[in-house]
Amino acid sequence: MRGVILAAGRGSRLKSLTVDRPKAMVELGGRPLIEWQRAALRRAGIERIAVVGGYRAECLPRDGLAHLCNPRWNETQMVRSLACAARWLAAEDCIVSYADIVYGADVVAALARAAEPIAIAYDPDWLSLWRRRGEDPLADAETFRRDAETGRLLDIGARPVALDGIEGQYMGLLKFTPDGWRAACRTIDALPADAADRLDMTGLLRRLLADGCAIGTVPTREVWGEVDTPADLALYHALLARGAFLPPPAQAA
Repeated sequence: MRGVILAAGRGSRLKSLTVDRPKAMVELGGRPLIEWQRAALRRAGIERIAVVGGYRAECLPRDGLAHLCNPRWNETQMVRSLACAARWLAAEDCIVSYADIVYGADVVAALARAAEPIAIAYDPDWLSLWRRRGEDPLADAETFRRDAETGRLLDIGARPVALDGIEGQYMGLLKFTPDGWRAACRTIDALPADAADRLDMTGLLRRLLADGCAIGTVPTREVWGEVDTPADLALYHALLARGAFLPPPAQAA
């Protein structure tokens, strides 16, 4: 099992915090976000970790990470950054993590055990977090439905019109087996180049569902967070101060 952290973007919604660094290097609890991700992956037993850089990639840590690059980070969406790790994804099972999330090791371990060729982590109790992050949860939520019997994904990534029927929120953490990655490649390669450039991860997942790919879902009951705005950081710092959040990594992983 390997780990891939997608850290090519700037994170413009963080405004001045990313003028001189990529989003992955914004600090929470005195540690860059990427160190939270590395710590969780390693606690789950994943030692080989690559990072896909782009914007200000020179700021990313060099020790203990394989470095990959999306030179077109400012022209493409996350699926093109994912494809920069194609050799890793084709070789072994990989946990793929966004660079703007913090999570614990338990959900990583659960993803690693998922039987499907592709599996995603989701939060069934997402609404309480979304309400803390903004006044209107629907403004930044996506549709999410799963089969109650098999636990497999049925729908993801559309704009919801109501809270009813949203069974969770995708966390930005997923697993590809080599077979799953080959299925993703077939779906991506069938698109015109400009459409593939614009494809985000939930868009890819929607297309994979349409192509008949089985996608597993893994719920988390752990505390976790997504950092999109300065207000998100302020929320998690407040939770940290009350002991109601994950402990920060003690040192670089």
